[in-house]
Amino acid sequence: MKKIIAAMVSVLAFMVSAAAQRDFGGTVRFDRTVFDFGRVDLRDGAVSCSFEVTNIGDKPLNILAVTTSCSCTTPKWTKGDIAPGKNGRIDVSYTNDEGPYPFDKALTVYIDGLEKPVILHVKGTAFKGRKK
Repeated sequence: MKKIIAAMVSVLAFMVSAAAQRDFGGTVRFDRTVFDFGRVDLRDGAVSCSFEVTNIGDKPLNILAVTTSCSCTTPKWTKGDIAPGKNGRIDVSYTNDEGPYPFDKALTVYIDGLEKPVILHVKGTAFKGRKK
């Protein structure tokens, strides 16, 4: 019985810490910090995803800049104020032309009011499929 309770406490602690990793400084919440494309065929060209940003603070916030670890990854983000309780987005496009190989690209997000930037990741495995 003690083992079952200990296991349940461990799972609960993991769930709480996973949720906390998406909230930053009591100011902003991301719907995710990692987007996994899974397997992507090089022949399909660029792939895209989005990260939703929610202002959980009591003042407007701004996404000041988003930088990437590679020129193969291009971000576009909500410009201007995001009011308390409202959402913004960071849209990301990965060119998918450098494989085949696993990839993990970092995006560094600078938000006013946060002392440290938020690091997001897009990842997956690029492969070259057979010709049809």
